[in-house]
Amino acid sequence: MISVSQVTVSFGGGSLFEDISFLINPRDRIGLAGKNGAGKSTLLKILAGQQKPESGTISMPGSCTVGYLPQDMVHKNGKTVYDETSEAFSELKRLERKIADLSQAMSERTDYESESYMQLITDLHESEERFSLVGGYTMQADIETVLLGLGFMRTDFTRLTNDFSGGWRMRIELAKILLQKPEVMLLDEPTNHLDIESIQWLEDFLKNYAGAIVLVSHDKAFLDAITTRTIEISMGQIFDYKANYSKYLELRKERREQQEAAAKNQEKYIEHTEELINKFRAKKNKAAFAQSLIKKLDKLEKIEVDDEDTSTIRFRFPPAPRSGKVVLEAADLGKSYGDKVIFDHVNFAIERGEKIAFVGKNGEGKSTLVRIITEGETHRGKLQPGYNVSIGYYAQNQAEKLDPEKTVFETIDDEAQGDMRKNVRNLLGSFLFSGDTVEKKVKVLSGGERARLALCKLILQPHNMLILDEPTNHLDIRSKEVLKKSLLEYDGSLIIVSHDRDFLKGLTQKVFEFTNKTVKEHIGDIYDLIQLKKLNIDEKKKAAEAIQEAPKAVNVSNEKKREQDKEIKRLQSNINKSEKEISRLEAEMLQMDEQLMDPEKYKEAVKDKDIFSKYEQVKRDLEKEMENWESLNLQLEKVRN
Repeated sequence: MISVSQVTVSFGGGSLFEDISFLINPRDRIGLAGKNGAGKSTLLKILAGQQKPESGTISMPGSCTVGYLPQDMVHKNGKTVYDETSEAFSELKRLERKIADLSQAMSERTDYESESYMQLITDLHESEERFSLVGGYTMQADIETVLLGLGFMRTDFTRLTNDFSGGWRMRIELAKILLQKPEVMLLDEPTNHLDIESIQWLEDFLKNYAGAIVLVSHDKAFLDAITTRTIEISMGQIFDYKANYSKYLELRKERREQQEAAAKNQEKYIEHTEELINKFRAKKNKAAFAQSLIKKLDKLEKIEVDDEDTSTIRFRFPPAPRSGKVVLEAADLGKSYGDKVIFDHVNFAIERGEKIAFVGKNGEGKSTLVRIITEGETHRGKLQPGYNVSIGYYAQNQAEKLDPEKTVFETIDDEAQGDMRKNVRNLLGSFLFSGDTVEKKVKVLSGGERARLALCKLILQPHNMLILDEPTNHLDIRSKEVLKKSLLEYDGSLIIVSHDRDFLKGLTQKVFEFTNKTVKEHIGDIYDLIQLKKLNIDEKKKAAEAIQEAPKAVNVSNEKKREQDKEIKRLQSNINKSEKEISRLEAEMLQMDEQLMDPEKYKEAVKDKDIFSKYEQVKRDLEKEMENWESLNLQLEKVRN
């Protein structure tokens, strides 16, 4: 479908990737892997036709449709959510006009057997097929389904897009792409601004999608659920694996181990061969043999071990100063903006060392409660920090809060105190800022680099309570794993807002679910809550189905009762027959016993040469019938129960 051939892109004086080639096939599910800055987003832009490679070609059929969701985009104002989303159907409107024009042209023609008339029929058929495929007959229902799935309320449909944050407007752009149903969908971090429920809905949508998908995401659980192929970009090369992300990690490790083992064995072979050459080359009768070994070595293709970029951030949070047993307590807490209630009657107590996740749909109040705790935003009720509590706060837009005119070094050096100031360069090095990069201004840093710098600021002071609002945005998977490990080792209290299921898995002992203007406390981690919600949904679904099926159930129950009564009568009849047969066989055996036991009758009986075989046959028939009687009674008992 799309062919990438010998593509090269340079950046910052070096090659981002060089002479890479691969194919995107129909229904491919490709995840692009690699650290921040490897070139994943650049490759998506090239595939979308928004950037040209320095060399190489991108080939695709002229009819191939491509939908592209970038990380950053310019939004238009002035339309409602519904009207802006319906822009996805511009192709439908074009097809409607085309179908009308073709139908009009056909009605005016009489040359029904001409090639041009047959072409009109073909064009009309193809246009009608495409019209149906992209939802021409279900447009309104499709718009509602996708918007609701991505977290919008019906009341949002008539609101202007200007009223929504950038994250919500990104959802509108994503909805438009999903509704367009392009043959190739290019998605750059589509889950960045989605809550967990919307991510799960998007997963289900993409699993059943008919086209090809190329995806950049730092959400490991999302990648594993969607992709079946992983293309790794590393050190300017690509490595193609027919596997999802988790399996790709295993296969990559196996491949390198095999390469290293093969290279080691080859090195031993070369050393041994060179010893033989040195041993025999000076001997006249072995000189020819030595020359043949030299030729073999010259022809030997050297086994190369793939280059691997193993650089990653390395840090630990400073030990937490001792705090009181209760670090934060809320009583009848509430927050409203005018008439709009965000949450009310919220009560909780967080103890020293507890790690808690805030989850829920966007707009339910997670970040609002975080701001109340950290910035003292006005509220109702009581919110009381505990004794000697020191809070370290990472805001959702923390990376954007950095001074754009400062250098990387200045950003940390201006905040560092005491002994920490002596180690600023070492500290920056642990966050992958070294050499000339520490003199870069913040405004030229990528999203991932800014996120790392903001994390670096967070560990300059020791805190006994960390509050992190979406800290994994813009971090690559390796960096997220390091952050998670550091948080698991952290000995203070933690509140974390995140929609990343894999990141939250095993990290927290409690989940605070923000829903329906309140906060529900759940013991366990995020997957315990997901399972609970799934069970609740299944129970509601079963209850609804039971109500719908109630009249049928009554009929089925009556029919079942009739069948049961019929089966009981049949079994009882067979039992009666069996009992009669048992009585007959027992009487026959008794008669034969009397004959064989009475001396007078015995003489008469043995005249029949087959008497003993007949006796054994009756005995077997009786045993068999007894087993049949027992089986029938067991069946009867089972039917009655």
